[in-house]
Amino acid sequence: MPDEKRSRRWVRVRTLLTIALAVVVVGLMVHWVRTVKWAEVLTALQNYPVSTLAAAAAIAALSHLLYSTYDLIGRHQTGHPLRTRQVLGVAFVSYAFNLNLGSLVGGFAMRYQLYSRLGLSTPVITQVLGLSLLTNWLGYAFVAGTAFALSPPELPAAWELGSAGLHGLGGALVLLVLGYLGLCFAARRREWTIRGHRLVLPTGAVAFWQLGVSAGNWALIAGVVYVLMQQHAAYASVLCVLLIAAIAGVITHVPAGLGVIEAVFIALLSRQVPQADLVAALLAYRAIYYLAPLGIAVALLFGLEARGATDTDRHTGRRSIGNSSYTR
Repeated sequence: MPDEKRSRRWVRVRTLLTIALAVVVVGLMVHWVRTVKWAEVLTALQNYPVSTLAAAAAIAALSHLLYSTYDLIGRHQTGHPLRTRQVLGVAFVSYAFNLNLGSLVGGFAMRYQLYSRLGLSTPVITQVLGLSLLTNWLGYAFVAGTAFALSPPELPAAWELGSAGLHGLGGALVLLVLGYLGLCFAARRREWTIRGHRLVLPTGAVAFWQLGVSAGNWALIAGVVYVLMQQHAAYASVLCVLLIAAIAGVITHVPAGLGVIEAVFIALLSRQVPQADLVAALLAYRAIYYLAPLGIAVALLFGLEARGATDTDRHTGRRSIGNSSYTR
């Protein structure tokens, strides 16, 4: 009974914190929509150098490619026989839909649909998806922890966490990452079954692989925004604000973090970057990192579905790749 009470109390606290953050973010969104001078934003967009847009697009493409390799970690762990281009294609399409329509559509439903068409069984897909999520947030924890611990941004006075709290949170995140790495290297038991799902702890080498690709990806995403801001703000500042905005978007459950990312950036960087230039950079970021990949993903989606059955029959010789045959 005491454990149940503590659990209920924690759920209530977490719910209240989520609601409080959502209220703050919505307030910021309303404020920035009312105060932005949209004519100046349009002028800033029209004056973007082609070289700046091209550089941002190149970094965005590299980020999407790096994210797509997350699912190769899942292939390594499960041993499924899909080819690299198939895995990269599924991961890219899923990521693009995830960014624009939310994790339930992109991160989950899209992966299950596409991998099922390619012959993977549900238990294998679940393992691949779980490893992808773990990889993404492992890199986030390391990058955010390091950034917040070493150089936390100055938060508005109304934000209760404060820069000191952010500093402590950064240290905790780094310790969490180190704990995971230590577990992967030292744990004797490496496999568990929880509610019918088989969980296999990666090796230390795979854990470093996860950390490297994910940390690199978060750094690249910040690089896209930094380039579009045309050096009005330091890269470290842009990185910290992006990391805060990412969590705000997840907590508020707004698809694509629409308005949430912009509100957080304006609240934290408006003193360093002229507001019109800041909003223009964020709109360009959405077009380059979110919408353009989505257009490509829609086109790829039809090709992946059309070729899925043919490729599976030719290269695996079976329609369904079962968990028992192709997992380690």
